[in-house]
Amino acid sequence: MLKHKTTCRVTYGDTDKMGYVYHANYFRWFEIGRSEMFRHLGIPYSSIESRGFFLPLSEIHCKFNAPSQYDDILLIETRLDPRIKAGMKFDYRIFSEDGKKLLASGYTKHACVDRDSRLVRPPKFLMDIISNNADAD
Repeated sequence: MLKHKTTCRVTYGDTDKMGYVYHANYFRWFEIGRSEMFRHLGIPYSSIESRGFFLPLSEIHCKFNAPSQYDDILLIETRLDPRIKAGMKFDYRIFSEDGKKLLASGYTKHACVDRDSRLVRPPKFLMDIISNNADAD
């Protein structure tokens, strides 16, 4: 299974009036995890688009377990679910910096479309890159 980890610092603007991270920011951090995974594989999302393929979001879910606050360092773990064939599903876990406290978990599902917005399977070049790196991380 393909897995990638990256970190992100909570900014003051990420917090609400109570001093905790505003819930919608976890969705942004899911995107950061996904984007950094593609970048780590040597294929930034922009290069997937330049080849005529897009991964629009079709479903998103997040379960909040513990709050995070300003200046916390978050560990974002992203995994690609290999069981999905007609699109892509990414699973996320966001931890405290030390990796001991699970703050949130969730997933995103993405369709794959071509330049004409037609549903297609993920392209071979992308699946080959994923397959070649599935056990590396």
